[in-house]
Amino acid sequence: MYDAACTVIDEGATYSQRGDASAASKMLSSFEFIFILHLMFKIMGITNILCQALQSRSQDILNAMHLVSTSKVLLQQLRNDGWSDLLENVKLFCLKHEIEIPDMSAQYVLGRGQSRQTNVTMVHHYRIDIFLVVIDSQMKELNLRFNEQNVELLRLSTTLDPSNNYKEFNIDNICRLAETYYSNDFTEQERLHLKLQLSHYIVDIPQSFQNITTLSELCKKLVES
Repeated sequence: MYDAACTVIDEGATYSQRGDASAASKMLSSFEFIFILHLMFKIMGITNILCQALQSRSQDILNAMHLVSTSKVLLQQLRNDGWSDLLENVKLFCLKHEIEIPDMSAQYVLGRGQSRQTNVTMVHHYRIDIFLVVIDSQMKELNLRFNEQNVELLRLSTTLDPSNNYKEFNIDNICRLAETYYSNDFTEQERLHLKLQLSHYIVDIPQSFQNITTLSELCKKLVES
């Protein structure tokens, strides 16, 4: 991307193209751009395993929930203790590639000109306005998508996992799932009978529905039968 911008600067057909390429080149070689790239590399390094697991059809839910938990812990550790190491790595990268490093104690300026000065220092801008805000945003998204109720629902759903010959099957968890999350789908009498019905189910289902390894396959088979 940087090389492409340099090529357009030298060989662009119009002044406008060369000007846009020059602005892009300056941005790509700025301390702030490099800082953000390093920060995103850190965050994506933490969350990538979770993202891959959630997209895998063979991923078991309990392991995915474990990865959610560990991702939150690692993000919190980065927030608490990762600032100094990240800043040092960014500085080393900038020194290696001859990119100007700002004085962190200086006042942060928005663009050019004294009229756009702010009331915060460079270290405040990079640590508070970028570093902490980005990490907090990522943690907020994880907490929103995987709140306590959602995690419990997913955990209880694993009891229907047909893999390993229905190893995770648990009658009490299924009854709790029906009572807590699907109360409108079962009458009171049906919920009372459910426990007895499930005792027959666990004996019959491994024999009737063989070679089924995922919850989605089980649901399709139940509808067909």
